[in-house]
Amino acid sequence: MQAVSRARLQIHFCVVLWGFTAILGKLITLPALPLVWWRMVLVAAALLAMPRVWRGLRAMPARLRWAYAGIGVLVSLHWLTFYAAIKLSNASVGATCIALGPVFLAFIEPWLARRRFDPRELLIGVAVVPGVALVVGGVPHEMRIGLAVGVLSALFVALFGSLNKRLVDHGDPLTVTCIELGTGAVFLTALAPLLPHAGPAFVLPGLHDSLLLLVLSFGCTLLPFALALVALRHMSAFGTQMVTNLEPVYAIVLAIVLLGEQRELDHGFYAGVVVILAAVFVHPLLHRRQRATKQPELLATAEHHGMVD
Repeated sequence: MQAVSRARLQIHFCVVLWGFTAILGKLITLPALPLVWWRMVLVAAALLAMPRVWRGLRAMPARLRWAYAGIGVLVSLHWLTFYAAIKLSNASVGATCIALGPVFLAFIEPWLARRRFDPRELLIGVAVVPGVALVVGGVPHEMRIGLAVGVLSALFVALFGSLNKRLVDHGDPLTVTCIELGTGAVFLTALAPLLPHAGPAFVLPGLHDSLLLLVLSFGCTLLPFALALVALRHMSAFGTQMVTNLEPVYAIVLAIVLLGEQRELDHGFYAGVVVILAAVFVHPLLHRRQRATKQPELLATAEHHGMVD
């Protein structure tokens, strides 16, 4: 098999694994806060076992470590709100909300990069509004709090995606991921007392949840991360972007097949999903001639992994 074809299959496999994060988030009975805490701790601990990560930490200036630590706080807030949205609604709603990330990114990235707004990106933001309206109308009233939390999660993913993009060339991707997830776990530990309704960060999971947490941390985070590191050597940024845009599609299909969520949502929801995903796919098409490089450190820290094109 040619290297490019193999790489394309690897990326598709990675995106399917990422699509399972929403399913596992629904199946794990832990509340959102300890769920995210365990995921971050397990992945960070595994990365700390790698000599490459320690070499990267020693070589990185303290100021840069603090910058990545700050981004790690945003990552933890993204994951916390993502899984809270799934708990408050369902996996399909959570995945759809994350597809709004590029819309927020179209406004946030120019602001952080101090460049002019691109009219093409503004067009994407306008085009997605009817889709959001359809999604809201197609979600049962009791799930709309989860929908609102999911939109907040998409905002956080756009924020840390933009900040990571500015710092992508300054650190080893595995080291960056370790700093961000390790800091995120520490932040959630400190945040837990301020969120009494969310419960403590440290909750000892039962056997069922422990097994699913291991699958989530290693099967849906570290494994696709390692595969993507290899595959991205043989794929263009555009090709990778188009594949990763399929993640919400895979997540919704998996939610229908495995969780039967089509019974909870009406046709308006799925019509809205089509509109939102159409805008998400148009985004890289508008920038096809740009030669920005998709950076691997974002792959381990986002549920929607097409934040940088």
